[in-house]
Amino acid sequence: MNAPAEGRQPAKAPADEEAGDARAVAATPGWLPAVGRLFFRSRDLLFPLVLLPLLAFTRPRLPFGSPTADAVLDALGVLVALSGQLLRALVIGLAYIRRGGLDRRPYADGLVCEGIFAHSRNPLYLGNLLGIVGFALIHGSPWLYAVGLPFFVFAYVAIVAAEEEFLRGRFGADYEAYAREVPRFLPRLRGLRATVAGMTFDWRRLARKEYGTTFAGASLLLLLLVFDRQRLYGYLAARWWLALALWLPLLAGYVTLRRLKKTGRLGRDPIVPRATG
Repeated sequence: MNAPAEGRQPAKAPADEEAGDARAVAATPGWLPAVGRLFFRSRDLLFPLVLLPLLAFTRPRLPFGSPTADAVLDALGVLVALSGQLLRALVIGLAYIRRGGLDRRPYADGLVCEGIFAHSRNPLYLGNLLGIVGFALIHGSPWLYAVGLPFFVFAYVAIVAAEEEFLRGRFGADYEAYAREVPRFLPRLRGLRATVAGMTFDWRRLARKEYGTTFAGASLLLLLLVFDRQRLYGYLAARWWLALALWLPLLAGYVTLRRLKKTGRLGRDPIVPRATG
């Protein structure tokens, strides 16, 4: 979701692109934004209730019956999940965004057209999906591929539809121009290096806003790796001691950053006005 910031104004698009965007809007089912608003309000509870049981109560599969293939997919899954977290870090460090909407509804004071938002309209959701794909590659359960991935793709598509409906209603032609220029999900790579080089990365904001998500995601990743190894190869192969040795510094970092945030040493978030009406 785009949130308050001053950014560049998107360039005027040709008439054929305007017609193409109008066709895309017309093709969006009318019920999808309503479903997206339901997902938006309930996602903090609903999404873990879908993902965690799929990881905990479905059995991991050994791909092709090969431990080597399993190790390769585990490594690939870790890389994909980390790439999702890296994308989130770039988004938050380069341009301020309000991630939770307002009063559990899509909300924005203004359009963000800078940072990674100049290359993808929904980079945070893309980062989240990359994390879920990474978990699926590690776990390997057919249930996660058949149920989990389609559910989360549909949920994020619906949420984006709800947010786009709000943004079109609030910002009109400015959002239409932005939507024509910038892809909905997959980032446009052209000019990305210049975008990153031309902006100041706010490390304190990243730490303040993302420390909890990073800790939760990394903890779940470690737990999934050792838990699946135990179920596939036995307790001794799980290497719980190694996971614990890696997790304890994560816990220390989480506690430290939480304390720094509470005492204001990581800066403060802007005051968000309450919605009225």
